[in-house]
Amino acid sequence: MAHSGSLIIRHGTIVDGTGAKPFVGDLKIVDGLIKEVGQISGTADQEIDAKGMLVTPGFVDIHTHYDGQVTWSNHVASSSQLGVTTVVMGNCGVGFAPCKQEHRDITMKLMEGVEDIPGVVLDEGLPWNWSTFPEYLDALEARQFDIDVATQIGHAPLRINVMGDRGAMREPSTDEDRAQMAALAVEAVKAGALGFSTSRTILHRSSDGNPTPSLGAAEGELTAIAKGLGEAGMGVLQLVTDFDDVDEEFAMLRRIVEASGRPLSLTLLQHEHLPNRWRRVMEHMHAATNAGLKMKAQVGARPVALILSFALSLCPFTQLPSFEALRGLSPEERLKKLRDPAVRAKILSEEHTEAMYKRRVANFDNLYPLGDPPDYEPKPEDSIAARAARAGVDPAAFAYDYLLENEGTAMLYRPLYNYADRDHEVLREMLMDRDTVPGLSDGGAHYGFICDASFPTYLLTHWARDRNRGEKIPLEMLVKWQTQDTAATVGLNDRGVLRPGYKADVNIIDFERLKLHAPKIVYDLPAGGRRLGQAAEGFHATIVSGVVTYNDGTPTGKLPGKLIRGAQKAPAMV
Repeated sequence: MAHSGSLIIRHGTIVDGTGAKPFVGDLKIVDGLIKEVGQISGTADQEIDAKGMLVTPGFVDIHTHYDGQVTWSNHVASSSQLGVTTVVMGNCGVGFAPCKQEHRDITMKLMEGVEDIPGVVLDEGLPWNWSTFPEYLDALEARQFDIDVATQIGHAPLRINVMGDRGAMREPSTDEDRAQMAALAVEAVKAGALGFSTSRTILHRSSDGNPTPSLGAAEGELTAIAKGLGEAGMGVLQLVTDFDDVDEEFAMLRRIVEASGRPLSLTLLQHEHLPNRWRRVMEHMHAATNAGLKMKAQVGARPVALILSFALSLCPFTQLPSFEALRGLSPEERLKKLRDPAVRAKILSEEHTEAMYKRRVANFDNLYPLGDPPDYEPKPEDSIAARAARAGVDPAAFAYDYLLENEGTAMLYRPLYNYADRDHEVLREMLMDRDTVPGLSDGGAHYGFICDASFPTYLLTHWARDRNRGEKIPLEMLVKWQTQDTAATVGLNDRGVLRPGYKADVNIIDFERLKLHAPKIVYDLPAGGRRLGQAAEGFHATIVSGVVTYNDGTPTGKLPGKLIRGAQKAPAMV
């Protein structure tokens, strides 16, 4: 890969990713690596004056789902537009490899359902120039990107590849099945996968309604795969689970880590109906790490939330018969119908029959207008229910009329997890825990109802600068968490630190000006597919392997990003 020669960033406030206090200095990059940090004399092929700006490592996002997008696009949006220079894909047990030709349809339906990536987008966009996992990596290695990408092998495609329909329908695996799955997982990590991921949540379903194939997989199956990685001495483990029985589930995870010796990270969420269950998870986590086991919980920088709109996948009236009758119409025709007083009255006269669905998408007490800039810590008095009460109207009618604004593209914000107390205090507690790392952005997934690729940016703006409803967090800690710590969690020890010898992935940030814009609907997927995108201002420059990829939010056209194959060692002391 060609580099741009040498680059000096001068006079910046360096936040180096180690947790050390910021200091004013210079940074010299030569051939994609950091050469010097401090007061630097001499010249370089290119210089950037960063006076008054932050100079940080590029963000490392270890929980994304760009597995399909990177096969058709060179731009890993929205992450690459938001200071992220490395993404890890293949989380939550889903992905597109290994995949035999006869299993493509079921694999696409699974990703369509679990990650809300439209089937027509996958059908047109995926080149399918692979069947094995090593071939998938070869296909990615042949491409260029605006950031680096790494991936993991997912349990669902692995199970389907070995067991066919038996695997898809969650039948128990045999000893032979488990041995084959373990062998393929080892093959994947030896070829360059960072590890193995699985899902044990009932919420993950394919577009035809079937639960994810890995749901309920036996401990013996998971142990066999994990021990395969352990015997190879390679790879991390990642999972999401419902923790219906925290003690029993965590005991199983602990046994798997003990048997395999491989590091494990898991999704940590606060549920509305069980607001303290996550603390029980962390009690077990602390006990495990005290015993020397390598385990981390991935946590969000803000609530995991739904974005609802007439122009997106979900709104408060989804599943109501009169609203669903409009599904086949074009956006223009549907908006015309929604504006019809008779149609409006008919939709508002209907009620949800599914209690959980009503609680999630039509909970007007915890549903808020999403402005620009977006407020991700809204107050109870800003809810649709409160606003409707002040206006003297029914909350459903208030929401309906609000969603008609901006030509039917107005958006509502529904914080689903980590917001039981209607503030960010529980998130602060999670973030400050010694055994957590930032994660869960889901970049590249949930194209029609979640837009959280901006988690790393929000981590800095909200927690270090803007928060006015609780204690802030020191900037140097936040940067370390999102760079060195996330990178180390998945074995990418060559990045995330601004020290000589490390990979030259860098952000130059006008911190006072840094802010997120509201999500927007973008039609840039294959087949004209729709996704939610988000931009920010204040990223003066983003640099990948010493090459400037974005200037003030505008892509330079340079594509220095590449596939990362396997764990990376920290550089020798220079």
